[in-house]
Amino acid sequence: MDVPMDVLTDVKVASLAERPEMVERVLEMPDSWPEFITQDPVGNAHYPRIAHELPQYVQFAEDAHGEIVAHAHSVPFALHAEGRGALPARGWDEVLVWAFSDLRRGAVPDTVSAISVVVAPHAQGRGLSALMLSAMRDNARALGFREVVAPVRPSAKHLEPRTPMAAYAHRLRPDGLPHDPWLRVHARAGAVVDSVAPASMTVAGSLEQWRAWTGLPFDSAGDVEVPGALVPVRCEPDHDRAVYVEPNVWMRHAL
Repeated sequence: MDVPMDVLTDVKVASLAERPEMVERVLEMPDSWPEFITQDPVGNAHYPRIAHELPQYVQFAEDAHGEIVAHAHSVPFALHAEGRGALPARGWDEVLVWAFSDLRRGAVPDTVSAISVVVAPHAQGRGLSALMLSAMRDNARALGFREVVAPVRPSAKHLEPRTPMAAYAHRLRPDGLPHDPWLRVHARAGAVVDSVAPASMTVAGSLEQWRAWTGLPFDSAGDVEVPGALVPVRCEPDHDRAVYVEPNVWMRHAL
């Protein structure tokens, strides 16, 4: 993978297993997620557990000034356990549930799933996302895994929320690489598109909650385009609710 040399020389990458004293600083690093994205109950129940229960699956980048500028979370799970085998339609949510169910039961994992790659807002545009993806892949390989999968949230899909994800995910540039920048980073690392996870994350709330999360009125029935959302949010004033069901793109990295 091509990563700018200034990034390679400017930051140090470590895992929380190697440096457990950094856990709070890693988790407190600023991010640029839209507010509504942080309201997924499955994510809220499981994502914070990764750093504490699976610290070897959290890598972070520290710059020359000792500031945390990026981190990557992943989880091990048993993809090929009985009743599984295919990457789940409920994507990000489902793989978190599987991973912590497997951990509780002592199931032997056979695959690693990416969960997030987050770059601090002021450090974006320096190639850190590619660096952290590479660190995640290297970590999985070092732990004996042969595949990393990723429920990818395409970074430019929010610019065209009404385009079907299946069409968007397979759109290519003239050079044969994906149109989407984040899908392209994965492809350059050797990943291939497996499938669309049509219900990778679900956020539901009252209209008042959605107004607070987005600053939008949410007063008309139908689909509402929300900044940062990959697809429209379904608004149902008669029931005082709105629901966002986000599709992601499953990509597979052979190691």
